[in-house]
Amino acid sequence: MINALKLIFLFVCATVLHWAFASFFARFGVSVNILLVFVTAFCALFKLPFAYTIAFVSGLFLDFFGTKLFGNNAVTFTVGACVSCNLAPRVDFDEPFPQMVAVFGLTWLAGVLNTLLVLVFASATVWPGFFSLLGGSLIDALCAPMIFWWVRRIMNYSSILKQV
Repeated sequence: MINALKLIFLFVCATVLHWAFASFFARFGVSVNILLVFVTAFCALFKLPFAYTIAFVSGLFLDFFGTKLFGNNAVTFTVGACVSCNLAPRVDFDEPFPQMVAVFGLTWLAGVLNTLLVLVFASATVWPGFFSLLGGSLIDALCAPMIFWWVRRIMNYSSILKQV
């Protein structure tokens, strides 16, 4: 029960931070995706069933409030979860640099995959732009160590965390 409450708390905080960062940086033409940073942290720290489920639900939650193709964020976050979960045993996510590199790469993957999904299924383009995506991925990468630390701190000694 406590784990579920902690997850709900983290999810609510993640969505509020995502909204705040996206709204603030949109004024400067930068597309920030803080929810993807949280999903990467969940995938690096949680057991696989929880990580995949949280990634899918997070993407679906963004789709409810999006104006693009419905389901594209759910697919993108699930693909990102697959990449993150496969990287987790091979990469030391306790250190900030691997966290930042993984989030930087996954932000680019999410931007390209979202663009391709909308192009294929809706015959439209939603490319945010090179510099918008670059700025967003840099901001996401800089936020990654704090978010990883926070998720690990909140979910301390939880049964859904991976055993090291």
